[in-house]
Amino acid sequence: MDASSEPTTIDPWVREILRCPVTGAPLVDGVGPTGEPELVSTDPEQPLAYPVRDGVPVLLADEARVVDPG
Repeated sequence: MDASSEPTTIDPWVREILRCPVTGAPLVDGVGPTGEPELVSTDPEQPLAYPVRDGVPVLLADEARVVDPG
């Protein structure tokens, strides 16, 4: 397994403070449509997913994708 395919871990104390920059909702770990790690907003009305690149969450509204609720 190469470094790019290893699971990304974020320190628990960091996970506690991370919030969706658009809605303010907590974020949970997720996996994108092509298997990449991401953080997913728990907001029920506007669920967004943010990429995690090289272990760094990219919490930019322009980088978010809308999560299909179904």
